[in-house]
Amino acid sequence: MTGIEKLLKTVAQLRDPEGGCPWDIEQTHQSITDCLIDECSELLQTIDRLDMGHMEEELGDVLLQVIFHAQIARENGHFDFNSVCELLNDKLVHRHPHVFGDEKDLDTTEAVLDRWELIKSKEVKRGPKVSGVFKDLPPQLPALMFAEDVHKQIKKKDLEASDFYNWESYNAFMENIAKDPEGVGRLLFNLVAWCKEHEIETESSLRRYAQHIVDTLEAKELD
Repeated sequence: MTGIEKLLKTVAQLRDPEGGCPWDIEQTHQSITDCLIDECSELLQTIDRLDMGHMEEELGDVLLQVIFHAQIARENGHFDFNSVCELLNDKLVHRHPHVFGDEKDLDTTEAVLDRWELIKSKEVKRGPKVSGVFKDLPPQLPALMFAEDVHKQIKKKDLEASDFYNWESYNAFMENIAKDPEGVGRLLFNLVAWCKEHEIETESSLRRYAQHIVDTLEAKELD
């Protein structure tokens, strides 16, 4: 049995309702988003330090997140880790015709990147259709940066979003907080701490609400 086969078996056993781990069994795609963020951050730290021994360990921790999500998806009849690998492999082969096909003239990085983007633009897209006023938003990770970009787009394009927030009503309060160099940070930290004490996932909650704003405003623009 290979290492990856052992790992897949271990994660499946952890999630098994009959004799598995109570914590692992309770988790959902949403509840472990913070774990993915934490593990990616720790991996990036090892890369910055070129700490190969620690990097090996942190790569495993990131891989665990992928396998855990794939296991949850498999249990719900959506996909599994093997299909994730198959999809990724097919994508890599398709986007590298100079390696796996006949287009041997792509011999510079610039030519490769141009061809990559052309191939990508012709592929059938999964997920929501990317169009509308928020089409240029970056990926939604981390949630705080995503929320900042949503607000930036609202202000830039003068969108009506008063149904979702009204920061001006907090002006006096925030201006007082901001007088202290650590005031805003203290406020955000206490908000996060309060949410954690009440078992509220701050990262996923903010990301879902920001996405709700995007989806709603996009729908209004299409009417």
